[in-house]
Amino acid sequence: MENEALIRLAFFAGLFLLFAALEALMPRRARRQSQSKRWMTNWAVVVLDTITLRLLSVILPLLAVGAAIDAERLGWGLFNIFELPFALELIVVILIFDLAIWAQHLITHKVPFLWRIHRVHHADVDIDVTTAIRFHPVEIALSMILKIGLVYLLGPAAIAMIAFEIILNGTAMFNHANIKLPLWLDAIVRRVLVTPDMHRVHHSVDRAEHDSNYGFALSIWDRMFGTYVAQPKDGHDNMDIGLEWQDDRPSRLGWSLALPFMRK
Repeated sequence: MENEALIRLAFFAGLFLLFAALEALMPRRARRQSQSKRWMTNWAVVVLDTITLRLLSVILPLLAVGAAIDAERLGWGLFNIFELPFALELIVVILIFDLAIWAQHLITHKVPFLWRIHRVHHADVDIDVTTAIRFHPVEIALSMILKIGLVYLLGPAAIAMIAFEIILNGTAMFNHANIKLPLWLDAIVRRVLVTPDMHRVHHSVDRAEHDSNYGFALSIWDRMFGTYVAQPKDGHDNMDIGLEWQDDRPSRLGWSLALPFMRK
């Protein structure tokens, strides 16, 4: 779709700058590591992720939005068989794909091989807006393959997929951001969306806590499936974030990329 990448990039950049500014103005937790060093590593991971998706697009030719256009051309997928008003289709697409991301996230914690890859994301000891984009290239590739398969199964409109990607990226940056929301506002927002305080529990070193709150956008799935934990037992200021056995090495790019292949 024409200008699709530019539209998504504009939303991404605007929201990233907004949440980064809010982190500076109203931080939730004090930083443990150098921000510049962490950000350089996390952004380097993003560059490698982008290259990975470009290479994947050579093998598969189509990524999520392209697959939606192709599915419409071929008449594949439920939405191309049973036509719905666009507003209703958009709501259903967001719900189904967000549930799929929730389920994928849960599986990455339960399957040992996938957890070894996903722990690159959890190794960040200072959770902030850049943690939302810190995923190993292998995980990014596997996630895209799953998403493409679901696109062909459902056949959503391309614009609905663009909207979902923007919402997913925006809410992921929001709930990873080191922002101190007023408690009354957090209580209201988390009824629908995952808030920073809610998702921070998921990044706890405590196994019972990081095996909870898997949602990236909507908070309803954790409540529905019994994986919701309201607050960390040690409080947000005193809780430890990251992996229980790690040190400050996650701020190094080489260590982060090699982590899935380490014995621990």
